[in-house]
Amino acid sequence: MIDPFGRSITYLRVSVTDRCDLRCVYCMAEDMHFLPKAEVLSLEELGRVCAAFIRLGTRKIRLTGGEPLVRRNVMNLFHRLGARLGNGLDELTVTTNGTQLAKLAGSLREAGVRRVNVSLDTLDPAKFTAITRWGRIEQTLDGIYAAAAAGLAVKINAVALKGVNEDEFDTLIAWCGAHGFDLCLIETMPMGEITGDRTKQYLPLSIVRSRLRRRWTLEETDYRTGGPARYYTVAETGRRVGFITPMTHNFCESCNRVRLTCTGTLFMCLGQEDSADLRGVLRAGASDEELDGAILAAIRRKPKGHDFIIDRRHNRPAVSRHMSVTGG
Repeated sequence: MIDPFGRSITYLRVSVTDRCDLRCVYCMAEDMHFLPKAEVLSLEELGRVCAAFIRLGTRKIRLTGGEPLVRRNVMNLFHRLGARLGNGLDELTVTTNGTQLAKLAGSLREAGVRRVNVSLDTLDPAKFTAITRWGRIEQTLDGIYAAAAAGLAVKINAVALKGVNEDEFDTLIAWCGAHGFDLCLIETMPMGEITGDRTKQYLPLSIVRSRLRRRWTLEETDYRTGGPARYYTVAETGRRVGFITPMTHNFCESCNRVRLTCTGTLFMCLGQEDSADLRGVLRAGASDEELDGAILAAIRRKPKGHDFIIDRRHNRPAVSRHMSVTGG
């Protein structure tokens, strides 16, 4: 799959549900209304679309949400995709908030998952509850430690929030170093109404990186995971810290990704509204050849890049849909 700008599309991110057991302030409104079951692809339908992408050259699939591990029987999909590892698929990964990892880490390992990304924006219990609106940090930490014990490589994802956790990044780097985890810092993105002023949350990672260098030696590295993060090795810990900067420096020139929502909508760009309806194709009884054709037609429309801006004047998101709908 080659897009109009010569980029090879080898990475598919799949949201298996828009539901989540937390309500993080930068991601969701507190009173979220979730999709009716009829609009959501079955696990079999999701598996069929993933199989089509693998046929067409996708080498890495990440399952996301919402919170992917709250979907009933989702491990069936992990096992189905895990069976393709070494047979068209190179890697199967998951992004999670960690609440279900204590009970599912071993099963993920058995299915073929070797790396997990866990969202953790703070190590302060009270602040964690405030950010997630009702989460308990102990549940997420238990999940993280269970994942490590199961032999999964853990990367911590932390969204940089001005005035909220910007004084904790040194602590997070030290904690990750002590436990053998990598850390990835992410700029908040203007997606969906969140019941609050997003402009007050935005913290440029250029500022964060400059502050970190006061304490840590950040060494350039060519390490990549297939995603948009730019990584540095922290000399003092031997672990890596990554920066995802959709606002201050977009990563569109090397984009190799598309995103499938739980409703079967394929977004060729996280920051654009153009999409393709694969659910309609599936439920119209399409053959594999017709499904492949619909995917290839969508890839031919992939834009050059996103247009993320923070509308400070009107306090509006750049994209109306929530991140939990598109897939984290």
